[in-house]
Amino acid sequence: MSDAVSLAPLVPWPIIAVLGVAAALLLAFAAVRNVRGTAFRTIAIAVLVLALLNPRVVREEREPQSDVAVVVVDDSASQAVGARRRQTAEAVDAVRKALDRFDDLEIRVIQAHGGVTGNDGNESEEGTRLFAALGRAVADVPRQRLAGAVLITDGQVHDIPETLPPIPVHGLLTGGREEMDRRLIIEKAPGYGIVGKEVGIVYRVEEREPVAAGKRRDMVKVVLRVDGKAAGSALVPVGRKDRISFTLEHAGPTVLELEAAPAEGELSTLNNRSVVAVNGVRDRLRVLLVSGQPHAGERAWRNLLKSDPSVDLVHFTILRPPEKDDFTPLKELSLIVFPVQELFETKLHEFDLIVFDRYVVRDVLPPSYLRNVGDYLRKGGAILLAVGPEFAGVRSLYQTALGQVMPAVPTGRVLEKGYRPAPTEVGQRHPVTAALDTNGADGPAWGRWFRQVEAGTRSGTVLMRGLDNLPLLVLDRVEKGRIAQLMSDHIWLWARGYEGGGPQAELMRRLAHWLMKEPDLEEEGLTAEVRDGRLSIERRSLNPDPVPVTVTAPSGKAQTVDLKTGGDGIARAVVAAVETGLYRVGDGTQAVLAASGALNPLELSDLRATADILAPVAEATGGGVAWLADGMPDIRRTRTGRQTAGRGWIGLRRNETYIVTGVAEVPLVPGFLVLALALGALMLAWYREGR
Repeated sequence: MSDAVSLAPLVPWPIIAVLGVAAALLLAFAAVRNVRGTAFRTIAIAVLVLALLNPRVVREEREPQSDVAVVVVDDSASQAVGARRRQTAEAVDAVRKALDRFDDLEIRVIQAHGGVTGNDGNESEEGTRLFAALGRAVADVPRQRLAGAVLITDGQVHDIPETLPPIPVHGLLTGGREEMDRRLIIEKAPGYGIVGKEVGIVYRVEEREPVAAGKRRDMVKVVLRVDGKAAGSALVPVGRKDRISFTLEHAGPTVLELEAAPAEGELSTLNNRSVVAVNGVRDRLRVLLVSGQPHAGERAWRNLLKSDPSVDLVHFTILRPPEKDDFTPLKELSLIVFPVQELFETKLHEFDLIVFDRYVVRDVLPPSYLRNVGDYLRKGGAILLAVGPEFAGVRSLYQTALGQVMPAVPTGRVLEKGYRPAPTEVGQRHPVTAALDTNGADGPAWGRWFRQVEAGTRSGTVLMRGLDNLPLLVLDRVEKGRIAQLMSDHIWLWARGYEGGGPQAELMRRLAHWLMKEPDLEEEGLTAEVRDGRLSIERRSLNPDPVPVTVTAPSGKAQTVDLKTGGDGIARAVVAAVETGLYRVGDGTQAVLAASGALNPLELSDLRATADILAPVAEATGGGVAWLADGMPDIRRTRTGRQTAGRGWIGLRRNETYIVTGVAEVPLVPGFLVLALALGALMLAWYREGR
């Protein structure tokens, strides 16, 4: 309860002022003329002015408001180092007990996790964001009720605001003052690289204390891993930049790890490793298309390859049929001699893919050139054979040196009857033919083809079958290279939309990319991705029985995860990804990496406890910074305007705020009293004047 005097004028202030000034002038004139009764007239006018001012006693019913103290607990990844978790838990308990002594104080304890930038961009920013958590905790609290904030952290805070909060901010630091730690820092790394070309990464290894002048620098072993596999190592001095190079083997993301050997007595090895993702791109695919003779499907192949702007196509068509073989020199058959020798000897290995479209053996390509093509395949090249009736005859490409590497063997028969191509059971799981466009309830309702070369298989995988379940599309690996055989020349019917057509473009695109070893089209593949705090795992395999995988978290904790298979050849699983850093997923033969948040989290860039970041904040807000290793400081309540931190203690401001629950007003000068005083003074004035 509180009493105060206030004025509630009966008329506006200007009127009171005018009347008061006029009355004062008249009284002054009367006093100068020594008029009798002036004193009593003055009393009467003063009483009337006081009545117009209407003074009142205001009595408020007040309810005290408790102050709010916020305890922000750093729960980021760096707090897992050493005994910091234990120190944090003990400090939280001690602060709670100390603050429970004050009845007029409300305590809010909040956890601040290390921020993560998610793949979809919806997560919080990376790093330890204690002030963002503090802002959310006091968003509903009036500023005059805030007593102060206590941050329990290792000192690595990454969101110091430009405008500091108007309350004392104290820091209780976990860890120790002198901690030895080694870390690996990526100085420069490319975001993209050309497949088959060398890329380099510039890095350095740092330790807490700089090397003294004249002291020999320690040499540290740094290991490079590419997609989880060791790819090289180097010995580098601490504190100096170094460069390590490697060759991009495939298109798409390549994850590189650089890991420095641990130092004796260092704080943690979490930041001894840095990760870089380099996206491999092909520098224009070079494709050699060899057409054995003109036919309706030749233009379909050419249009398909020319429609891709990233493809450099060299098209070689043999126009002279065997019956016209009159031994005329090649240079006399065209205006510009086709560079056969240059293509099949000098620059053969520069091509990413060679397509033989209804090739017929003639004297145009000597047997030695075809042997070169076989060597090109074994050394990592790619060959696609789209065959026609000639493949079953004596001039078949199978009768050359290339026949030794073909998975499908022709029987000599050509079948000409309408049929609908369909994927095999394995083909429904293979990435080349799985989930191709279908519009039939009972399977693919693609347009019919009308010709197929009968063949048996001696190796490889049959993805599609045609007439009488005979092999139609066969894929195989030959040493380092890959080969595919399409046992029909009628795929162009799909391109023309005959009977509704079919997925000609998609099938050829997948087939070409599989031949060129695109990672997304590997039949045995393992992928992992972190999105929205969940680790999604997909394992593609031709084996219908799923294999469990092992998931290793950034902290090193491992768990076994069972996958659920699907009809498209992919087994899937989803697990929670609560830690920031790099997850490793392996099935015993394959291993992949998935980053939760940034590849190199800001939270793990420096694991050493420090007071340098919070000390300026505490000084500016009137708070203090104390190391928990030196003991828990005393917590006190201080009045507004007093010091809120000192040696061995920290203070929380006592604001003494309240809310008014009721108001009562009592007139200071009642009406009857005003009337009595005014009339009495006037009567006395008249009496004095009349004597």
